[in-house]
Amino acid sequence: GSSLEPEDRSMEPPAVPEEEAALTVAPSPVGCQLFGYVGIEAVLDQMKIKTMKTGFEFNIMVVGQSGLGKSTMVNTLFKSKVSRKSSQPGQEERIPKTVQLQSITHVIEEKGVKMKLTVTDTPGFGDQINNENCWDPIIKYINEQYERYLREEILITRKRKIPDTRVHGCVYFVPPTGHWLRPLDLEFMRRLSKIVNVVPVIAKADTLTLEERAEFKQRIQEDLKTHAISVYPQEDFDQDPEDRALNDRIREKIPFAVVGADQEHQVNGKRVLGRKTKWGIIEVENPAHCEFPLLRDLLIRSHLQDLKDITHNVHYESYRVRRLNESNRP
Repeated sequence: GSSLEPEDRSMEPPAVPEEEAALTVAPSPVGCQLFGYVGIEAVLDQMKIKTMKTGFEFNIMVVGQSGLGKSTMVNTLFKSKVSRKSSQPGQEERIPKTVQLQSITHVIEEKGVKMKLTVTDTPGFGDQINNENCWDPIIKYINEQYERYLREEILITRKRKIPDTRVHGCVYFVPPTGHWLRPLDLEFMRRLSKIVNVVPVIAKADTLTLEERAEFKQRIQEDLKTHAISVYPQEDFDQDPEDRALNDRIREKIPFAVVGADQEHQVNGKRVLGRKTKWGIIEVENPAHCEFPLLRDLLIRSHLQDLKDITHNVHYESYRVRRLNESNRP
């Protein structure tokens, strides 16, 4: 029953449509098994050594009314006298008639890692009877730093490392009223959250009881949600499930109820940073007393690089696109 006709045994594959062939050619991203140690992980050590040699920059802005402890909080964050008032102790503090931005830069070092820290204070914000448009100088300053970086970036012969003066994080101090957010607070965060990473905190939280603190925090969260204000860390920029889970826990705690202190006291044989009152000592680094450790972890220990990345990839990028579109218009 077999056929006596010769079989077609040519090695040419059957004709495949172009679309199907294109699909079969693309290689799948499969990991390759190594036969021995190559040393790819040494890239991390190279990056660490290079960063320790060159250092890095971090620029932070503090905004709030006078008397809310902004300078003390910055000194507590970095455990050094880096605030504007600490650097000019002899000058008399007067409330300016308009918002004046004052920046001071320090180089701080820890375990061989150098950081060029720039702290920008905003004296005069919210201290006047008429606070209309008091956020304009702050917006202007932030955009000027973006403009300065953009001008350096579009030069034909540009520097290998462009000086970065862009504001990476803005800590906004909410007065501990225990009620709702003021229209000034809402309008500031609504405008500034579009161009910079805003982290709201409840200043001098030791003036509130634990029940008042929890209720005030819940009201602030409701206000932010009602007015569609997206503070840092923003939900839209979570890259993977692990980041989303971590940031969800942080968003539940925002705004942080913080207490600042730059004086040490003796507690159970240990020297701790705290505020001494008639009834005891409020330890600023004790999570049972306040949420300052959460703020420090967010700004420095866990999200410092993320603050810089979002500033560069989101806020600065939107400013750059807008400016280049304006320049290309006839």
